[in-house]
Amino acid sequence: MAINLTKGQKVDLTKGNPGLKKLMVGLGWDVNAYDSGADFDLDAAAFMLGDNGKCPTEKEFIFYGNLTHPSESLKHMGDNLTGEGEGDDEQIFVDLTKLPSNVSKVAFTVTIYEAEERGQNFGQVSNSFIRIVDESTGQELIHYDLGEDFSIETAVVVGELYKHNGEWKFNAIGSGFQGGLAALCGHYGIEVA
Repeated sequence: MAINLTKGQKVDLTKGNPGLKKLMVGLGWDVNAYDSGADFDLDAAAFMLGDNGKCPTEKEFIFYGNLTHPSESLKHMGDNLTGEGEGDDEQIFVDLTKLPSNVSKVAFTVTIYEAEERGQNFGQVSNSFIRIVDESTGQELIHYDLGEDFSIETAVVVGELYKHNGEWKFNAIGSGFQGGLAALCGHYGIEVA
């Protein structure tokens, strides 16, 4: 049975699941019905962070333009351009055993592609969630529904996997940013062209 988290809640992942090595992180969303004249294209990404809260290099930024980390510890399963249908819209696979030693945290984010040009924001998105599944058993371990507390934001830090005393935990963050993906990249130390 999955643990349903609320914003700010932290939960142990590996402590209660000692054999846990491979995770599937699923992110999903629905777009509220109204006519903006443009499709919504939401993008999931992961920032692999060091103790300083920054990405060591650009390779630690996993998104539709960089699907796999060289260590193969993170693999993004590709861009879903519409968010149509039930279940996960985008998935990122994490192999805890392959995460580089200089990575102590992985932040999972969702941004709206070309939000400003299309006049879109997270106030127009509903049923956003993140879930973490044990890839070996298919069991859902964690489910976090973001709720509807966003209005003008174009990027959201959904949650973080982080290492604490040798164990991996998950923190339900749910904090919004204005400025889309560029703002998140700046926050995590990635220079954007």
